[in-house]
Amino acid sequence: MSDTGSTAFAPADDTAGRYALSHLDVLESEAVHIFREVAGEFERPVILFSGGKDSIVMLHLALKAFAPAPVPFTLLHVDTGHNFPEVLAYRDRVVAEHGLRLHVASVQEFIDDGRLRERPDGTRNPLQTAPLLDAIERNRFDAVFGGGRRDEEKARAKERVFSLRDEFGSWDPRRQRPELWQLYNGRHAPGEHVRVFPLSNWTELDVWQYIAHEKIELPEIYFAHEREVFARNGMWLTAGAWGGPKDGEPVEVRQVRYRTVGDMSCTGAVDSGATTLDAVIAELAASRLTERGATRADDKMSEAAMEDRKREGYF
Repeated sequence: MSDTGSTAFAPADDTAGRYALSHLDVLESEAVHIFREVAGEFERPVILFSGGKDSIVMLHLALKAFAPAPVPFTLLHVDTGHNFPEVLAYRDRVVAEHGLRLHVASVQEFIDDGRLRERPDGTRNPLQTAPLLDAIERNRFDAVFGGGRRDEEKARAKERVFSLRDEFGSWDPRRQRPELWQLYNGRHAPGEHVRVFPLSNWTELDVWQYIAHEKIELPEIYFAHEREVFARNGMWLTAGAWGGPKDGEPVEVRQVRYRTVGDMSCTGAVDSGATTLDAVIAELAASRLTERGATRADDKMSEAAMEDRKREGYF
């Protein structure tokens, strides 16, 4: 176990000599409370699970919240068709290991039947909204857990833990409800649903320290490895059927890792020698860029790219 992870969870005494929780203990307790609140307030909750680190931590917390009973929620993954194979393999392995039920909403199916059209740039991240909303409506999900954190992006920093979405799946920042003293309002009209973000108050560093302490397995893509990549818009992208590389974008082998994973067409790798949890944590502690700011091309389309997508029903 890493020294960093151990320190993060070490008990501390305050000046009065009383036992005090570490900041990660507090974050875990808050997330567990949120999962249990949703189980008590809603009829058909679902967890968005992609096999990325945030959704992995979210599922780990859900397992803890209800142990030794099984998790009372199903999982939902919006598959762009351009996901990393390593991450999909991890997703399926975890689902089988815990005996969970997984719904897959496919962007490719929407393209094949004409409900969506392929974008000229090849990226499918913005195309996930329609399959997501369709899956929510078809399965009558009334609460949808997401792994979004406020430190990732300014639009996500605006969002409450319980975020109301209207009958069209749209988000209106003006309808945000107060959440004083960890009191969450899940009231919604027929056709509406609530997005729930148990990791809202976590940082990327918190997530990695928690992973280290809990010894949570991750897809190997999160650690430094040699990979064929090419440069585009200041990022290292992986070649694939989605349309890269183009002429004039030479492929080279570099030692890289991923800070976040999503659609291969817009998720960049970073140069890194961090092959262990300790090394990743040390690397992040020195970083001044958020993971989305450094490695997600879809957030660079405009200053309000994320907020625009969230208003349409995006995660």
